[in-house]
Amino acid sequence: MSPQNTNSVVLFDGDKCVVFDPWGRADDWQKYFVSHDVTPTAIYATHGHPDHISAAAELATRFNIDWYMSHMDLDLIEWGNGLLDYFNLPKLSPNDKAPIDIKTGEYTVLSDIKMHVIALPGHTRGGVGYFFPDYGVFLVGDTLFQDSYGRTDLPGGDDGTLFQSIGKIYDMNLPDTTIVIHGHGMHTTIGWLKENNPFFKK
Repeated sequence: MSPQNTNSVVLFDGDKCVVFDPWGRADDWQKYFVSHDVTPTAIYATHGHPDHISAAAELATRFNIDWYMSHMDLDLIEWGNGLLDYFNLPKLSPNDKAPIDIKTGEYTVLSDIKMHVIALPGHTRGGVGYFFPDYGVFLVGDTLFQDSYGRTDLPGGDDGTLFQSIGKIYDMNLPDTTIVIHGHGMHTTIGWLKENNPFFKK
């Protein structure tokens, strides 16, 4: 668990996996892959804050795989290196793989898992969410939390834009049973958010 309780997510398919928001050290992630007998095939970031991408570039380089993040958050990499120093974590190195710009739309990950990439700016300029329609799971990053919403006082944050993104999630009219995995804290459901999060509205 990271100092900020960042939620990293691993999606498995046999002996392959993809990773979302790999916080921490690449060495620890490599041990995790060995212990679970899986090989990562891609890395995806919900946004460019260092507590969500600290291991991304080094893992992509080690395993020769792609990692994806919105180009609108590229300027956060250098800014975030100072915070990685604070957590005594390695900085993202210019010698490691650079992220590939993630576009909105429908993708297939691993063998046949459908993933929709949805623009959710506001916490950062390039924030995105990852929705898996066949599994009823939505990774929303730091856009929305259990009973609050993502901060907007960091570079790229904007209150009005963030609330538009929250409204976009609301307007998707997803089933109440849809599992919502937040960037920090416990996961919830769409139904739970409707009942308990006063900011989850149009």
